[in-house]
Amino acid sequence: MKKKMLVLSIAAAAAFALGGCGGSGTAPESSGGGSGDKDGGELYVFNWGEYIDEDVITQFEEETGITVVYDPFETNEEMYPIIEAGAVTYDVVCPSDYMIQKMLENDLLAEINFDNVPNVDQIDPDYMKMSQAFDPENKYSVPYCWGTVGILYNTKRLEELGVEPPTRWADLWDERLSGEILMQDSVRDAFMVALKKEGFSMNTSDEGELQQAKQALIDQKPLVQAYVIDQVRDKMIGGEAAVGVIYSGEMLYIQEEVASLGLDYTLEYVLPEEGTNLWLDSWVIPKNAANKENAEKWINFLCRPEIAKANFEYITYPTPNKGAFELLDKEMQENQAVFPEREALWNSEVFSYLGDETDAIYNRLWKEVKSN
Repeated sequence: MKKKMLVLSIAAAAAFALGGCGGSGTAPESSGGGSGDKDGGELYVFNWGEYIDEDVITQFEEETGITVVYDPFETNEEMYPIIEAGAVTYDVVCPSDYMIQKMLENDLLAEINFDNVPNVDQIDPDYMKMSQAFDPENKYSVPYCWGTVGILYNTKRLEELGVEPPTRWADLWDERLSGEILMQDSVRDAFMVALKKEGFSMNTSDEGELQQAKQALIDQKPLVQAYVIDQVRDKMIGGEAAVGVIYSGEMLYIQEEVASLGLDYTLEYVLPEEGTNLWLDSWVIPKNAANKENAEKWINFLCRPEIAKANFEYITYPTPNKGAFELLDKEMQENQAVFPEREALWNSEVFSYLGDETDAIYNRLWKEVKSN
């Protein structure tokens, strides 16, 4: 979902056409991939920035002879119109849960031929069941990474402020934390925090509940140091804030950095009692994909346990691959910030696509929060 900083060099929206490519649109140019010979054809991949181990791409090319053209996107909302327009064609894409639902509802996805993806049996059945919230029959998507959204806090700074470690989203409204709070600069994530605080579903379309959440965010705003996305991690490591809303996939990097820097404080992660966003990013194949079988080979390759393990170690976002999980050492398997106990997720939800009208309400209310 929210991912690391974008590092690959070319944006798909600015891609130029390549000659001789099939499909209803043109294939994108990219500076990524390209080390394999072309006997196996090509594969055009659209994924979040820095969301795969580049050595994995090279290994796939060497094993299959397929040349990978890899383009990154930064948000689901940036990705969607490119796929919808069809002017630039991709063979395999990695959106988040609610966006997959939107793509399905708008007939943008092809059914996956699972005869070509036998390694799908390595995906923990719990995550296949979780996928049914947006892909009811598990026909169109294969889980890639998952995670939670929680509160990261600086133990020393809270002690200095005389504030107990947070356990609830409501703790982010504590006036003693004025200027010490980092919130996500994202309409759905920000409203998730406020809606859960108020006891509502993060997928509500009830405008009265949304108005109540909006007012809660406006009330909180004087306490907020900044609305940010990628900067939460680095600001918290740098001791610039006491608490921040963050994605769980950042925790391994944070733990390693705190240890290597020898800081005199620790950064802890908590899942709030009111529940949170349990998110899932999955591979899908656009309906206009020119290289569908190559896309299925790609998905099958990434489901191989040792490949999924290598990816996890590079991107640090939790893997739904049970074979990969079993290859991890016991200390990693028991890291609750990365792999929380199922009991801690009992009242969490997966984001749903709420329709264009409800999306417009969320966006309007978010603008009112930001402009207030």
